[in-house]
Amino acid sequence: MHVIVGVFGLIVFLLLAYLPTRNVAMLKKKAPYILGMIAIQFVLGLVMLKTPVGQTVIDWLARGFKNLLAFAREGTTFVFGGLVDYKTDEFGVPFFMNVLLPIIVVSSLIGILQFTKLLPLIIKYLGLALSKITGMPKLESFNSVSSAIIGQSENFIAIKKILPTLPPNRLYTLSASAMSTVSMSIVGAYMTMIEPRYVVAAIVLNLFGAFIVVSLLNPYEVAPEDDVFAAPEQKKQSFFEMLGEYIMDGAKVALTVAAMLIGFVALLALVNGLFAWVFGGTTFQEVLGHVFAPLAWLTGVPWGECVQAGQIMATKLVSNEFVAMMSFTPQNPSGEGAVVLSERATAIVQTFLVSFANFSSIGIIAGAAKSLAPDQGDQIAKFGLKLLYGATLVSFLSATVVGLIS
Repeated sequence: MHVIVGVFGLIVFLLLAYLPTRNVAMLKKKAPYILGMIAIQFVLGLVMLKTPVGQTVIDWLARGFKNLLAFAREGTTFVFGGLVDYKTDEFGVPFFMNVLLPIIVVSSLIGILQFTKLLPLIIKYLGLALSKITGMPKLESFNSVSSAIIGQSENFIAIKKILPTLPPNRLYTLSASAMSTVSMSIVGAYMTMIEPRYVVAAIVLNLFGAFIVVSLLNPYEVAPEDDVFAAPEQKKQSFFEMLGEYIMDGAKVALTVAAMLIGFVALLALVNGLFAWVFGGTTFQEVLGHVFAPLAWLTGVPWGECVQAGQIMATKLVSNEFVAMMSFTPQNPSGEGAVVLSERATAIVQTFLVSFANFSSIGIIAGAAKSLAPDQGDQIAKFGLKLLYGATLVSFLSATVVGLIS
């Protein structure tokens, strides 16, 4: 039964991407690439989640990030001393120290890969391969890979020279890819909160899902003479200048996420309290859960769990993925406070959470572009809701694919 529902849901989400434009002529041109990318999503999903090879790779990645977190703990222990160890259970360590501060270490490693020119090579050749598969222009393909590694806002720096010249349709695709992916610097943080295999699966599926959605929601063609991409020149720095810069960048990300969590968690608690007072115990998140329940059902979540799953999905949309992921994190050593869903529902919801598709990302992406090209930042702000709409559909598509596989 869940297969029938999942296939129906996949069709619905594709239609929701197509209906705003209804460009039949462009759809005919893009259809082979779209069908190919959907097939690739299912093949990659099966390999990652259902084969020993996929499980081995994901286990290896999870162990790698776990070791990085252990190394990061040495630094936080040195600075914060006994504060780090005042609780010994896995989730009892202060969230900021256990989950956010390791971002600094991962960011510094990304800087080292960038400095050694290994990372630009990875982005170049993965982007080129992606361009052949998806039928998207080179710039958009390179950007999607770059966004998934260095982050949604930092990525605009790499294209700052051509950013002012981009038309709105190409700017939308670049922004949608940035909002649909997550940066490598925070992947380790995600893996401490939800299952690593769904983090990895979502990253890969969202990469193709973003191009599926923009091919329907924002179709266009680029003339061959405009389909060029020149790798950005790296500024000349010594190794330790670069390392210091990336360490500070990681610290900024950690502090930004911490500040947003403080604000969003507190505001959600306030709004939940007001709703409970006005509506006799019904919270704002419970209301959102009922609104999102049909959408959760379309992804393959069993109906009995749809309200709970929809509540987590909606929480991610109105706040951010970290706040939503905390639903799966035990609030005390006994494990109480963590959401318990069936295996399929857990797979679907956790896959849905791995992206930057939320309201705050509109401001982050627009602000990053505005700092480099003011007019383009204003343009992104204008189609901000359409951007969030497209990126959220990407999350639903990936979640539905995982639901069909699970």
